[in-house]
Amino acid sequence: MRPTAIRRTAVAATVISLALLTAACGADGDDKDNGKAGGTASAQPSDKGADQPAAKVLTEAELEKVSLAQGDVKAHKISKAGPADAVSGKDVTADKAACDVFADVLMGAKAGTPAASTQRKVVSEPKKGADQDTADPEEAFKAAFDITTTLTTLTSYEGKGAEETLASLRTAATDCASGFTLTAAGEKQKIVRIAEEKVKGGEDAVAWTVTVEAEGEKSAMKLVEVRQGATVASFTALNLAASGAGGDFDLPTAVVDAQVAKLA
Repeated sequence: MRPTAIRRTAVAATVISLALLTAACGADGDDKDNGKAGGTASAQPSDKGADQPAAKVLTEAELEKVSLAQGDVKAHKISKAGPADAVSGKDVTADKAACDVFADVLMGAKAGTPAASTQRKVVSEPKKGADQDTADPEEAFKAAFDITTTLTTLTSYEGKGAEETLASLRTAATDCASGFTLTAAGEKQKIVRIAEEKVKGGEDAVAWTVTVEAEGEKSAMKLVEVRQGATVASFTALNLAASGAGGDFDLPTAVVDAQVAKLA
């Protein structure tokens, strides 16, 4: 493998450890002390009429029942995030206040003050033998490490909290599209670009490709947000092979679709 690919793989591993392994925020994590994700910015009008009942706010036990479980997504391994994975939103900061809420969610922390939350790690399985289909060492490496890891978080909110959370993320993504620097668990990470992608699901959905740079090497992350009633499903994903090669990868649509189906 060429030195550049090795360096990019190291960068990818750093990003994974920050965003998908050590920055998970479980249901028992500390609440944020802030207005970082106040959920009041430019909320889009709800389709619900004022005389219609509010969406049911799911408890932690109810969120557990609709969270992804092993077998829900073909060729993926699913596990529950544990206490060792948790990091508080207090430990995630951005050098631009307008970017705080986006940094929080990208790192897997809770946005705003949810009533309850759960979290899962979903890891795709590489195609067996794919690394043996080419004589090119770098291509073989990419095939062997074509693994997408997705941190999946469900949060339920009182009132219009779910709608306001997506609205605040949209505002932050627009304001911070040209980049910012975040610090998670004491480690800095430079975000150089946020680009919106098309996605469908639930009552409202939005997705972004987030370009991260470390030691001069760039890699991509995906962030998908889907609202169903008073619940927001958040998906932070990274593909090790794509990051190692400095390339892009697809949204984790199989994971998103399976989770949205359980919420419907």
